[in-house]
Amino acid sequence: MKKLLAPYKKGSLELKNHLVMAPMTRSRAIDNLPNELMATYYAQRSGAGLIISEATAPSPEGLGYPRIPGIYSEAQVREWKKITDAVHQRDSKIFIQLMHTGRIGHPANLPDGLQVVGASTIKAAGEIMTDAFGLQTHAEPVALTTEGIQRTIAGFVTASENAVKAGFDGVELHAANGYLLEQFLNPNVNNRTDRYGGTIENRSRLIIETASKAAEAIGQDKIGIRISPFSTLGDLQPYDKADVHRTYAYLSRELNKVGIAYIHISSNPEIPQETYQAIRSGFSNTLIYCNGLTPETAETMLQAGSADLVAFGRSFLANPDFDKRIEQNAPLNEVNFNALFTADAAGYIDYPAL
Repeated sequence: MKKLLAPYKKGSLELKNHLVMAPMTRSRAIDNLPNELMATYYAQRSGAGLIISEATAPSPEGLGYPRIPGIYSEAQVREWKKITDAVHQRDSKIFIQLMHTGRIGHPANLPDGLQVVGASTIKAAGEIMTDAFGLQTHAEPVALTTEGIQRTIAGFVTASENAVKAGFDGVELHAANGYLLEQFLNPNVNNRTDRYGGTIENRSRLIIETASKAAEAIGQDKIGIRISPFSTLGDLQPYDKADVHRTYAYLSRELNKVGIAYIHISSNPEIPQETYQAIRSGFSNTLIYCNGLTPETAETMLQAGSADLVAFGRSFLANPDFDKRIEQNAPLNEVNFNALFTADAAGYIDYPAL
């Protein structure tokens, strides 16, 4: 049997196979509520040993994009429960990805009275889609006060508690792709002079405190994190490569002390091997690699031991039975890129299975 399809166990994480469905924003949550369409989508793809949900706002302030779900209200918890039940019926595990978008946002995508916030007032270049006004430039964020940071952390903790109520097996903190947690890591965005800015330790503090407090609330075995070293998504400008390396080596050691279940690396060609090695040597629990993998390259990676689990995005998006296609060496469906972020079933739950 391919290692991809063999059962996995490390620490408290026990899965039916080594396949992870990567988190993918699909914009089907009308009024930020999970729904039956989403339940069908996730149930179809529960051949994965672990599903990581689409990015979900831990608080109303984190809703950067239109039609992304939240998990801060009773109604959202109730609707998510239908999804976790559907996934668990097929013997899969599911973590919810918690994403606060920070400065990547626009007031048109937020509830009335809320503002886009960030580590600083530095505005991100580029545009963001709104349902009300189409493409808009990113708003200038309001810099979070230290009290605001504590409220933000509390929002992640409450969302983690809500996730457990909704039946999730755990939460993944989204500290990648240029969103709020990663904005604090980057000195070109984080120009703070308080205890959350300046040194590597200070810039990492928001992530460490959020992970620690969420772990205290729901258990460290229910916490994962996604990181993207050397990424420039979300208008994150590059900074000193040695500093980036030291940042992620430090983070992996500190997260290991917290005892979280996994680190999920969003790979890119800029990450040097020494940084991968530093994360591996600093972190003793599960490492998940994602981005650009094929079943063949993923199998090689698992056999070599560089990754414990492997995550696929587009392959699961277009192939609800991706595990079966690996097993049978069957061809894969192509992604319908025109329907990635639309609001209906087309290009969402209508991909053919074998």
